[in-house]
Formats: sequence, C-alpha cells, structure tokens
Amino acid sequence: MFLTRFRVNTARAGARRLLSSPQLLHGAVMASFAEPLPPGAPTAGDAAARVLWRIDHNSRSEVLLYLVSPQRPDLTHLVEEAGWPTTGGWQTFDYGAFLDGLAAGSTWTFRLTANPVHSIRRTPDEPTKRTAHLTQRHQAAWLLKQQERSGFTVVEKAPERRLLSEGDEHELVVHRQRSVSFGKNDRVRAGRHKVTLVTATYDGRLRVTDPDALRRTLTAGLGKAKAYGCGLMTLSPARG
Repeated sequence: MFLTRFRVNTARAGARRLLSSPQLLHGAVMASFAEPLPPGAPTAGDAAARVLWRIDHNSRSEVLLYLVSPQRPDLTHLVEEAGWPTTGGWQTFDYGAFLDGLAAGSTWTFRLTANPVHSIRRTPDEPTKRTAHLTQRHQAAWLLKQQERSGFTVVEKAPERRLLSEGDEHELVVHRQRSVSFGKNDRVRAGRHKVTLVTATYDGRLRVTDPDALRRTLTAGLGKAKAYGCGLMTLSPARG
C-alpha cells in the first residue's frame, strides 16, 4: 500500500475545475495508475484494499490531495494541470510499514472526511431511503457508531475539560460540512444525472482497539461515497 500527498495550486484554472467536481477529481485520481484496480478490487495483502482519496483545505493557499492506493501512483498529469510543473511534485510513501506497526492501545490524532448517512423509512411498508445526517451532533454520533467494527475508539475527555453537559464527551471536532452537487454519467439511462453529497470532516484523537480492523479501515475506507473523496482516514502521532 502507498500513501501519497500532492499540493494543489489553487491559482490555476485546472485546479479550480477539478476541485469543483468530485466526479472530475475521481477521474483524475484513477488516471494516476497505468493498470488501475477497479475500486474495491481484492489485493494479495488485503481483501478490501482500494483507491481512496481526500482533499484537505488547510487554508486558502494550502489545499492537499491525499491518496491511498495498492499501487504507486504517477501524478504527472495532475502536476501539469493543477500543480507547479517546474518546481512542485508529489510525495509517495510506503504505507505498509506504518500499517504493520499499529498496536492495540496506541493513541493517534486522525482526520477523516466522510459521507455520514443512515437509512430511514417514513411508513412500515415503504422501502428504506439513504438520508444524510445534517447536524454536527448527528454527524458526530454517526462516527461514534462506527468505532467498534472499525478498530478504534475516540478518546474521551476528562470530565473537567468538557465544555457542555452533553455532546462534548469525546476529543472530536466536526467541521467543514458541505453539500456538493455534480453531474454523473448514467450508463443505464444513457445520460447524466445529478448527484448530491453531504460531507463532513472529523478531527480528533483515537485509541487503537483492534489493529487488524483499523488497518482495513485505513485501506478500505469508512462509510459511503468513497469514489468521491470520502472515507479516507489518516493518522498522525498524538502529542501530549
């Protein structure tokens, strides 16, 4: 597995075009592989490994594309369209050693952009419908429900550090909630239809409870809409 980081040059028209459409950016990401695996295809090391990507808007001038993939990518086309062709590039790291080193009980800071949804029905005989969570409280609750099967637990705050009597129990911040719409080719109806996604970014601290399950989460993604920049969780050393 490989982890890749690419800085986007937001001053370029090509970059702004890609950032405006998850569909276009998905195509650019998948074009990074000479012989790409279909999303979600099995690999020798992990039956659920797939191509995952995420855009981090750290500031107006710092926008980063993160990419996790079973194969090493070539982002030359992205540098030419949305980077700095003469001075910039991308960094790709061997992700396997990091994944192998995850240990139960270790603590990490994390970031995740996800599509927090749930299935509802208005009447008992009505088919279930996938619906997005729209509030921070429900979006946070969605992530907390994923903990056990995903191999981690979000660290709880000490009672004296909680600012609210309810809803502030964990070291977790939900921000950058977005609703994005874009056109997608529909092979069945031979046309284009509109896709609308609600996304949220999560920053926090987690403790590893099941290293194997967490490795699957980091390489297979968490939640829906993985082709459109959702589901990629990244870890960094926790300080303090």
